[in-house]
Order: sequence, then structure tokens, then C-alpha cells
Amino acid sequence: MASTDRIDTIRAIFAAYLSGNRRLVEAALSDDFRFTSPYDDNIDKPTYFERCWKNSDWIERHQLERIFVEGDEAFVTYLCVAKGGKHFRNTEFFAFDGDKVKRIDVYFGASFEDGVFVPQPR
Repeated sequence: MASTDRIDTIRAIFAAYLSGNRRLVEAALSDDFRFTSPYDDNIDKPTYFERCWKNSDWIERHQLERIFVEGDEAFVTYLCVAKGGKHFRNTEFFAFDGDKVKRIDVYFGASFEDGVFVPQPR
């Protein structure tokens, strides 16, 4: 799979979150998909959809700022704007197996509301 195809897959996954197209995301993830974030440790595909998909309606938009692809791996940094004005910048690491995403690791960035830094609970 070419790096432009990986970029297209990443863009499509982010767009699917906003449009509610779960089928597209399910098809893009491998059967042995794993997800890690500061809230989730190496969860499987069904758990990912149970925890993460149902809680995505608070997102107003994603602004994809950078996508770097090298071989079967990619990093994407984005600004996420929540409904109500809160926003934050995260970076996600994607690992591919063929044309499927087999892993996503999320690294949380700082949060802001109305231009002011919002400390997160420890």
C-alpha cells in the first residue's frame, strides 16, 4: 500500500467519525486491531467501538495538521474542536497490516477553552 493510500485511509477514518460512518471505520480496522490511549490499554476492536465510538458525538471537527507515513506506520497530529468551544491537539500513531489499520496509539496534548489552558485531572 502506497503512503498516499495510507494518508487517504487516515483521512477517511477521521471523516467517518464526524459523519457517523461506523461501517467505514470497521472495514478499515483489522480483526486483531488494538487501541491504546491514556484511558485504554491495548483494547480490542469490539471494546474500542463500545468505549470510543459511542462517545464521539461531542466532536465538532478535526483539523488534520500533519500526517507522516513511513512504510507500514504513520503519525497524525490534529486539532480537535469540541462542541462548546473546548479544543485540544493530539497525536496518533497508526500501524498498518496490508491495507488495514492494526493498531492506533493516542497521545493526548494540552486542552484549551476560549483560548485559555485547561489543566486536566490527574
